[in-house]
Amino acid sequence: MITTPFNESWLFDPGRPRIEDYAPDMEDTSALPHLETSLEQIGEYQRRLWANRKRAVLLMVHGLDASGKDSLIRTLATYMDPAGFHAWSFSRPQGAEVRHDFLWRVVPLLPAYGELVAFNRSHHEAVIAERLWPVHSKAHYDWEARYSAIRAFETHLSREGTTVIKCWLRTSDEEHRRRLLKRLDKPRKRWKFDPSDVEGWRLRDEYQAYAEEAIAATHTDDGPWLMIPGDRKPVARSIIAAVLAEQLQKLAPDYPAEDEATLKAYRKLLESGD
Repeated sequence: MITTPFNESWLFDPGRPRIEDYAPDMEDTSALPHLETSLEQIGEYQRRLWANRKRAVLLMVHGLDASGKDSLIRTLATYMDPAGFHAWSFSRPQGAEVRHDFLWRVVPLLPAYGELVAFNRSHHEAVIAERLWPVHSKAHYDWEARYSAIRAFETHLSREGTTVIKCWLRTSDEEHRRRLLKRLDKPRKRWKFDPSDVEGWRLRDEYQAYAEEAIAATHTDDGPWLMIPGDRKPVARSIIAAVLAEQLQKLAPDYPAEDEATLKAYRKLLESGD
């Protein structure tokens, strides 16, 4: 589990189950680690993770539309080696995804040992968005069973060597409205809109209520939720970058030990000119 003092500042507290119990912003940001420093550390330790191939990291980012999920993941990837980093985005299940259990579509995209994978939304939408926009007849849904499946799934991942980090970007009503209007005003952002977004805005409170229930039901030692203030994107990026850098450093503090005999033989070959 994420246990360092800095990370504990953002851990979900079962005694505060509502998203609005957590302020959407921070008044004092002076103690936040410098973003660029954290990004450089992520780049270095992600390469060490990739070199060792013993552990994996799954970062899941959730929040309302326009909460900054895409730009956050782009920022985190600044210095990462693309050989060991992948990012995937999940929208409404379609085609074969609908004909399988709700975890089926995420399994092929999980990180291999040595990899860091970021999910923009994830299997958790199956207990949040699908309560508003069901994929099947509602008769097929057993939400408690899905919560139990998610807990078991993430415990399995953790025990097999994947560190699971789940972040909820919490934004205020006013900031959420402002960002959606900004999308309308900027042609390069309008492509993100879908007719369902209108309904999504109307159902914001209901969506968040389902999110609160899902977060409380799936917050475990093996799959902890972090409640990240998201009204100012630089603040959210600084927090999550620091969390990720810290975890990577713990998982891969060094490169693999060199095989001295192999290095010696290779140097001899190169220096001989043969």
